[in-house]
Amino acid sequence: MRSSKLYILDTNVLLHDPNCLTEFKEQDIAIPMTVLEELDSIKDRKKNVSQEARFAIRAIDRILSQAKSPEEISGGVKITLPTPDPKQKLGKLSIFPDHELSMRKGFLPDHNNNDNHIINAALHLQSIYQDRQVILVTKDINMRLKALGAGLKRVEDYRTDQLISDLDLLTAGYRKFKGNFWDQVSDVKTEHSDGHTFHRIARSLLPETYLNEYVYDNEGFAGRVESINETEVKLRDINQRFLLDKENWGIKPLDIPQGLAIDALTDPSIDLCIINGAAGSGKTLLALAACLEQVIEHKRYNKIIVTRSTPPLAEDIGFLPGTEEEKMTPWLSAIQDNLEAMHEGDELPHSSIKYAIEKANIQFKSLNFIRGRSIQDALVLIDEAQNLTPSQLKTILTRCGKNSKMICLGNLAQIDSNYLTPLTSGLTYIVERFKDYEGSATIHLESVVRSALAEYAESHL
Repeated sequence: MRSSKLYILDTNVLLHDPNCLTEFKEQDIAIPMTVLEELDSIKDRKKNVSQEARFAIRAIDRILSQAKSPEEISGGVKITLPTPDPKQKLGKLSIFPDHELSMRKGFLPDHNNNDNHIINAALHLQSIYQDRQVILVTKDINMRLKALGAGLKRVEDYRTDQLISDLDLLTAGYRKFKGNFWDQVSDVKTEHSDGHTFHRIARSLLPETYLNEYVYDNEGFAGRVESINETEVKLRDINQRFLLDKENWGIKPLDIPQGLAIDALTDPSIDLCIINGAAGSGKTLLALAACLEQVIEHKRYNKIIVTRSTPPLAEDIGFLPGTEEEKMTPWLSAIQDNLEAMHEGDELPHSSIKYAIEKANIQFKSLNFIRGRSIQDALVLIDEAQNLTPSQLKTILTRCGKNSKMICLGNLAQIDSNYLTPLTSGLTYIVERFKDYEGSATIHLESVVRSALAEYAESHL
């Protein structure tokens, strides 16, 4: 029996989620030949998405290799999971030759435009399958508008990996109570262990809380959720004065959220620290200061690995002169700027910066270095994480080895990738996915502390 829907996938969908072929349940999927050509041209380039292109090609090949004839490929091959699951009902995958459609009446002109080729394939399939819903799936907003304007009835964004419907629903990592928090608590059990004070309160006071969420009030109390069960929540007491007085490499937090970020950054029990916030909110400065403190002063880790994602990064780095670290320097100028800010009061700031880089063993690496490695005894600082897909962040986070900590920094208002939106960014994805992981903490920094001009620009532009 033929499925009621036929999905035509754009290239950016396969790059965004190479495993998307199994996400359309029992419905059929068609991939235009142009999409395969685009994947082929991307897979050999030194781009962040080259690995995703190779994954997607292998996933397509795994399914189509079951076909016994070219006619079966054009007609549709049953989609299967890498590990067969008899309960999972999936549709068929086919390849559609779309190159000559632009010559026909009623289709978009060629102009060497791959988007037009893909839209034409969807229009053709819509005309011959009038009893089915033919749906073009793309993450390109302009392509969706073009397709609708050309007469395609159904065009959708790929939202299978979208965990929230509105960015305002994204976990902040903390909750602020007006007045005194304890005025709302009728019953509490307090205990002391390992130098810390813990409070057990009713679950009804924090019904939607999660592990490592912070709570604080206007009267000096701050705490972090240590454990949760059906009836109670266990909070670790953190004095606000302690948070604001905690200094790392000469840097003190300027407000409570920054203090909470420092607490998460310096806690060895936190394996993944996610800090998102506006430009100028202090994300990189706080993270770098905490990293220097832990490597040089406390000697908890042996090195700091700094990397970032920008769309042209991996492609452009090969054309720059010097070693890998020298090539990475232009892309990691934010780290250099913050090192200068931390040592601007020193007698010999340049020498201080050089000392910090050498003593902390700071290594500037491209994302291609991260992949395929097992990173031990290191702090890994991932800047501009909002430009990474969920698949890319999964690849990086799974590199975390023994006694290592991942720190993801990003600003969802400054996404440069053509394949991502704030709701589908890998940064948003891991904030929600790791919400209940005991070794993860998230902090959203709202205040802009860089300058009055930066603050005004962030709120008015």
